[in-house]
Parts: sequence; C-alpha cells; structure tokens
Amino acid sequence: MKILVVDDSSTMRRIISNILKSSGYEDIVEAGDGIEGLNQLKANPDIDMVLTDWNMPNMNGLDFLAKIRETTPSSTLPVIMVTTEAEKANVVAAIKAGANNYIVKPFTPEIVKTKLEPFLKPA
Repeated sequence: MKILVVDDSSTMRRIISNILKSSGYEDIVEAGDGIEGLNQLKANPDIDMVLTDWNMPNMNGLDFLAKIRETTPSSTLPVIMVTTEAEKANVVAAIKAGANNYIVKPFTPEIVKTKLEPFLKPA
C-alpha cells in the first residue's frame, strides 16, 4: 500500500511516516504542499491513501482535496485531513469537500492508527 503524506513541516511528515512505518507501511511518498502533492499523485498513480495538512503555502489542504475530488471519486482514494483546525465548522468543511476522516494535532500514534484503520490494506 502506497501512502502520500503532504505537510509543509518536514518534522510532521517524518512523524506521520514513522507512525505508518511502525505499523508496517513502508511505501510512503512525501510532499511539502498541495501543488507538490498533486505532482506526486500524477507521478505515482498507485497511491492508495493521502494524509494532508490543512494549512500549507502555495496550495492548502482544502484546495488540494478539492483538486483530488475533481478527478477522483470520493470513495476511490481515501483522504485524511491532519490539522490544528479543530473547530466544528472546519471539520464539516473538510468532510463536505470530500475528506474521509480528520485528525487533529497534536495526536498520538494510536489516534492516527485508529483513524486510518478503516482505509488501510494489510501491510
């Protein structure tokens, strides 16, 4: 299973990647913003899941999600928002835009695993 992690913070990308690797998922692709994320999706059509931050330069996570959903039906590619935006209105906006789930920072590895579990294929 190939997973795309999109976040402008290299530290956060590393944290999420390490959580995924500790769960047995080694095929991880990274991007620093939504534009890079779209380029990675084009270069890696076999990506099975996307974890994206909301607040990023160049193209934020919500715009990135909208671009994904323009070309990919919501049930085909799971997209999980990972963000500090915890207000209910933001969660609703992300879900309406096509996010499959939502993780609020700060988080524990257990929270990440629980939120991703419905979408993960066995490692």
